[in-house]
Amino acid sequence: MTERQRRMPRQARSESTIDAILDATFQLLEADGIDRLTTNRIAERAGVSIGTLYQYFAGKQDLLAALAQRRAASVRDAIAETVIERPDIGSVRAIVRSLMKGVEGSPATGQVLFEALFQKGKDGMLAHHHQAFLAAIAGRARLEIALTNESAFVLTHAAVGLLRAAAAEPDLALDPAKLEDELVRLMEAYVAALAQGPR
Repeated sequence: MTERQRRMPRQARSESTIDAILDATFQLLEADGIDRLTTNRIAERAGVSIGTLYQYFAGKQDLLAALAQRRAASVRDAIAETVIERPDIGSVRAIVRSLMKGVEGSPATGQVLFEALFQKGKDGMLAHHHQAFLAAIAGRARLEIALTNESAFVLTHAAVGLLRAAAAEPDLALDPAKLEDELVRLMEAYVAALAQGPR
C-alpha cells in the first residue's frame, strides 16, 4: 500500500472500491450479458478480492440494484439541475436526454437495470428518488407551472415507464432520436396543460 493510499480517508477508499465494483459490473453486463455475470468475474475485473466485494454487496442481485440506483441518482440530480437552471418548457428536451442517458448501453443491459430498479422499488427506493428530486428543487427552481407532488410523479414516471417498455422490447428496434422526439412531444404537451392551470 502506498503512502498516498494510507493517507486517503477510509470513506473515500470505500467509495472508490464501490465505484470500481459497480463499473466492473456494468462492463461485464455489457460485454457478456446477465447469464455470464458472476461475483467472481466482477471482483476480478474490479481488481478486488471476492471477500472485499462481499463486504459491500450481498450478491449479484444486490450489485445490479446498486448499479441501477447509482444511475437513477445521477439522472435525478442532472434533471434537478436542469429544472433549477432553466425552469421552463424549453428544458424538456434536456430532461428527456438526461433520462435517456440513464439507460445508455445495450437494450439487454437497459432491461436488466430497469428490472433491478423496479425490484428495488418494492422497499421504497423509487419513492426516495421522487422525494429527493422534489427536495432538490424546492425553493431553488422558479417554475412557470405549479408542480405538485402528483404532477411531478406523472412527469417522471410517464417517461421512465415508456423507456422501461422500450428496453423490454428490443425487437421493436426503436430509433433513439425518434423516441426522444416523441417523449419530448408527450412531456411538452403535459407541461403546457399544467401551465393552463386546473380544469
